[in-house]
Amino acid sequence: MNRKSLFDTVRGMLGRGFRQSEVDRLDAAIEASLELPWDGVPAVPSCGVSEAGLQLIKTFEGCAKMRRDGMVEAYPDPGTGGDPWTIGWGATGADISEGTVWTQAQCDARLDADIARHAAEVREAIGDAPTTQGQFDALVSFHYNTGAIARATLTRRHVAGDHEAAAREFAKWKHAGGRVLKGLVRRRRAEVALYRG
Repeated sequence: MNRKSLFDTVRGMLGRGFRQSEVDRLDAAIEASLELPWDGVPAVPSCGVSEAGLQLIKTFEGCAKMRRDGMVEAYPDPGTGGDPWTIGWGATGADISEGTVWTQAQCDARLDADIARHAAEVREAIGDAPTTQGQFDALVSFHYNTGAIARATLTRRHVAGDHEAAAREFAKWKHAGGRVLKGLVRRRRAEVALYRG
C-alpha cells in the first residue's frame, strides 16, 4: 500500500498538515484494516476467549464435587461412570484419577491453562478462516468439551465459510457413553446461540 499517496490525499482534503499524534492514529488504523479480510470480519480473534465464552464453559463444566473442607475432588465421567476422571472445571488428563483432590486455586489455574491450550488448537484448526468472536468462543467451548476440533465436520464447514451448516453440526455432538445426555444437548444449543451471535 502506498501510504504517502493516502496521507497526501487526506492532507489535501484537510487543507493542512498532520500532527504526529494524527499520523500515529492513521498508521494504526491502516495496520488494523490490513489485518481484516475483504468482508471486514476478523480472521481469528487474537484476544483469545471472551468473557461470554469463558462463562459458557464455566456454566456447563461447573466446579463440581466441592467437599466440606473446601477442597475439590475428582469425579467419574457422567457418560461412562469411570474414565476419564474429571476435576474442577472439567479438567481431565493423566494427572487426574479417582482420589485426586485439588484446591479451588488449582482448579482455576488449570481452567486458564486448558482454555489457552484449547484456544490455540482451535486457531490452528481454523487457520485464517474469517471468524467472529462469538464463533471462536463457541468453537473453543465445543473443543474443550469434546476434544474434536481437528476432526469435526463442523470445523470443515466453518473453514469453508458455510456457517449455517457448521451451526447445524453442533447438535450431533450430544452423545457420551453411547447415549444422549441432556446436559450435552443444552450445551450444544448454548454454543450454537453464541456461534450465530
